[in-house]
Amino acid sequence: MKNVCGWCGMTLAMLVLSGQLVAQNHPQGGFPYKFPDEKPDRPLSAALERNYTVYPAARPENNELYTQFKYTRLEGFDYNGGDGTISRRDPSKVIFADGKYYVWYTKRHTPTPPQGAQNSTDTIPSADWDLSDIWYATSEDGFLWKEQGVAVPRPPQPNVGWRSVTTTDILVWEGKYYLYYQGFMEASGLRGDDCPVAVSSADSPDGPWIPSNKIVIPNGAKGEWDQYSIHDPYPLVHDGKIYLYYKSDSNGKPNIRMHGLAIADHPLGPFKKHPLNPVMGSGHETTLFPFKSGVAALVIRDGNEHNTIQYAEDWVNFEIQSIVELMPNAGGPFIADAFTNTTDGRGITWGLSHFTNATGDWKANHAILARFDCDLSLDVNDPAMKKHHVYFPVELFFNQKLSKAQRDRAIEVARQRQTE
Repeated sequence: MKNVCGWCGMTLAMLVLSGQLVAQNHPQGGFPYKFPDEKPDRPLSAALERNYTVYPAARPENNELYTQFKYTRLEGFDYNGGDGTISRRDPSKVIFADGKYYVWYTKRHTPTPPQGAQNSTDTIPSADWDLSDIWYATSEDGFLWKEQGVAVPRPPQPNVGWRSVTTTDILVWEGKYYLYYQGFMEASGLRGDDCPVAVSSADSPDGPWIPSNKIVIPNGAKGEWDQYSIHDPYPLVHDGKIYLYYKSDSNGKPNIRMHGLAIADHPLGPFKKHPLNPVMGSGHETTLFPFKSGVAALVIRDGNEHNTIQYAEDWVNFEIQSIVELMPNAGGPFIADAFTNTTDGRGITWGLSHFTNATGDWKANHAILARFDCDLSLDVNDPAMKKHHVYFPVELFFNQKLSKAQRDRAIEVARQRQTE
């Protein structure tokens, strides 16, 4: 519907083009000091129009898909003094079963920290996720965790994942449990992060996990955006089917990371990739959750629309709902209705994520798991989670310093101006 001025009968576009859109000449005067919750009946600039038509609410504190994120160090995990030989990363969604919370994750325990692809061996990792297995832990409160052991080990050659199994996520379907994960058949970095998706199943969250020993979501055909890798498999249940979202790297270097969707009637497939893939053109790891009748996504880092929360009513076509700060890396939220085929998704309030290069020393590179909390729930109203900004210590900014070459360039420009 066109925005029509009730005073002069002209559309917004007509007013702008004719130069007559001057607030003080409008009978209502300037825009109200008290910001209206509902769209006012007056001509609006493009920015103000967007505020009322694009976002779920005109102000962030009233937006159910806006939040600040809080972080807590987890108890119960040992990292060998932070020397880089133990790494835990890429947590799955958290589920609740048998009276406790469960999470699965990538764990590397190697003699050395990562040494790069050319220096890697059968025991020395190339990257932080190389030579990894999938482990799991349980908790009664989500803060103190007890590591239970390996869930999915690397299988023997030539099975999918013999080099490394990583970045897992969980599906509960008809009383059984399924772990999807990336399966590497070579050291990461030799040609990139080339890998497809494999799956293991169990009758209990404690296993034993039986690998299917086959690729369930193959890479795309040559020349397609996902020709080299299917990363971060992330299953949800919608419309009686398994909706599995994933990430892929395209465009060589620098990589552009986009998200795709594959749908199946059964956990072991066949999965059919959606014809509109990629369904999101920004983001890094996959983190989504049912929300109302659609699905919401945390779109972190990478791409034009990074640092946003997006929503797709049809589970395919995503639109920006909010712009947020300090988003969780590789977030694995607790989603009570992830597998219930809900049409009334209630949202999330907490989960696990990771921090890479946790000590800031790349020679001891490793990742740690952490807890994040938020208010992206229809059942919680926490004003402290809805603040508009976070205060950052000044040293955080000064740590983002110029390189020597950048500083020298700036000095040279200043000298040239002095001689002009």
